[in-house]
Amino acid sequence: MTRTTIRCIAFLTAAVAARGQAPNLVPSMAAEPQPQTAPAPSQQRPPQDPTQGTSKFLGKDLPALDIGNEVISWDGKVWKITDNRIFRARFEKFLNAAEQTTEEEQEYQALLARIMALLAPETVDSSKVNDAWSLLPKASKYRIDANLCDSLANAVYTVWLSKREVSRIQLAQKVLTEEKRSLEWNARMRSENNRLGETPPKNPALAQQWSKEQELKRDLGLQPYLTRLVEVNAMMQANRLKTQASELQAKIEFQALVMQFFLQRRFQHVVIASRFYRSIFADGDTKLAVGKETEKLLTDASGLPPTLGVLDSLASEAMRDVSEGVEAFRFLLGKNELASATERLSETFVLGEYMPEVRSLKRDEKRVALKFAQLSNQLLSALEVKDYERAEQTCKELQSLATDFDTSKPMAAIETARTVSSMHLAKARTAAVSGDRATLEEQLRLATEIWPRNPELAKVSAAIFSQTDVQQQALVDLDRLIQQKNYRQIFEDKVRFIAATALYPDRQETLRKVLDDMQIIEGAVIRAQEIARRNDHAGAWESIEKVFKDFPDDNKLNQLRADFTTHAAEFVRSLRTAQDLERKDQTGSSLAWYLKAQGLYPPSEYARDGIERLVQKILPAEG
Repeated sequence: MTRTTIRCIAFLTAAVAARGQAPNLVPSMAAEPQPQTAPAPSQQRPPQDPTQGTSKFLGKDLPALDIGNEVISWDGKVWKITDNRIFRARFEKFLNAAEQTTEEEQEYQALLARIMALLAPETVDSSKVNDAWSLLPKASKYRIDANLCDSLANAVYTVWLSKREVSRIQLAQKVLTEEKRSLEWNARMRSENNRLGETPPKNPALAQQWSKEQELKRDLGLQPYLTRLVEVNAMMQANRLKTQASELQAKIEFQALVMQFFLQRRFQHVVIASRFYRSIFADGDTKLAVGKETEKLLTDASGLPPTLGVLDSLASEAMRDVSEGVEAFRFLLGKNELASATERLSETFVLGEYMPEVRSLKRDEKRVALKFAQLSNQLLSALEVKDYERAEQTCKELQSLATDFDTSKPMAAIETARTVSSMHLAKARTAAVSGDRATLEEQLRLATEIWPRNPELAKVSAAIFSQTDVQQQALVDLDRLIQQKNYRQIFEDKVRFIAATALYPDRQETLRKVLDDMQIIEGAVIRAQEIARRNDHAGAWESIEKVFKDFPDDNKLNQLRADFTTHAAEFVRSLRTAQDLERKDQTGSSLAWYLKAQGLYPPSEYARDGIERLVQKILPAEG
């Protein structure tokens, strides 16, 4: 696709999507760690904002697209276009879905093709416009259409009604024009008749009095004509304004619908709607009547003036690019180049999710790409939590699966982590020999932060503490804290305990279980806090609740749970009431409370699972 097209479509869709739930920031796959720090995946550098922070859209900074890095910057955050939580969910759903090659899908596409053929500029006339309009309600009956054709049919019908109203106004205007001419003629005749007939007296005083009486008589005679003439002029002016307003309102509503289709990536509907527009508005004016902010957004994104023709050409270019993207995906898939194939498919899906070429892809072809996408996500997760052994294993799996997978970045991160961790362990050995306990503990801490699961870490720690009282004291403290169930203190002092249990496999296994559990708790805490930053307190509470059932004794988890319960009190109360009623077998009341909870927080998994259980209980599936 041309740079102009992809900038405009991605720029505009990002602006609309950003108004809803913003995706999580996604780190790039690899970046070399700095000395003294863990080799964490790096964030993409935000692109330069072309508006320099002065333009606003929906009350926020304008989103800015960096084509080179495929990232979008908006409201101070940076996302990779095809690598965020919302996109991954939709993309994996698409990859698991069956191909849409049913007879119903073919009939729907045939209807859209028929409508576009009827509205083709070289053959269109009024009868074909009527025929095309009559097909819109038929197309809207198909599930894939989502009643968009029905909305378009209503918009066209609204324009026709507006034109009928304009015709009636023009007819009334013609009648008023005739009346105006008649009034002007009568007034002129009345004025001239007053000057004929009687002659003024010769006496100057009487002549002056007579002249005043004649003027008064003329004014009284002309008054009805002049009054009605003012009324007629006012009515004609009002009709002119009403005609202009009616036509402008019809255009604005129709253009808004076309813009909506474009932002929804319904490019076939954009083409159909633009052809209807040109057929029913014959004045040739296709300039989009949008606000200054939207006009600037369109101009900055495409570099072109905001017209219906621009949207039409961008939609046509997008449809062509989707077709080529699918063709490229199949070619790369046949060459076993899964990395490029999956990337091409994700780009094509972002652009043309509703296009027939995308929807007709076979499930078996998509499942191959799904395997690669899942492994790629696992690699990102392993690098993020610094599980470099798992990351290396995943790299090998990806390399065996896709011949074009580039292992240079992730392997650079893995090897760098190993090197830096080994350097810290060497410094720890030196500090142990010299008796520098502070340096010893600091170097072990740094080595643990860089690579928590480094196999060499346990060996070095065991050698260092084998002949010191530090190990024994650490073991005593560990046993005491485990007895007190003070797992958080163990987690905070994990470096010392990892070293102390190096020669005790049973305690090492216990400590590993504690640390794994605490990592789960910390992950849940971080995840819930991130969700809460988006003011999604119900989602944060639900995230904490899932982990709280397994770890009810953790103080930090308890505190967060209480805080989120306060912020999402109504949702939590509804959910708990539903659960209590379900335990009491009060199915109807429980279902009502579950539905209320789902209404307060639609993504709730607890509400959804409860509804599914109760529905299954009320209407059990037939064997």
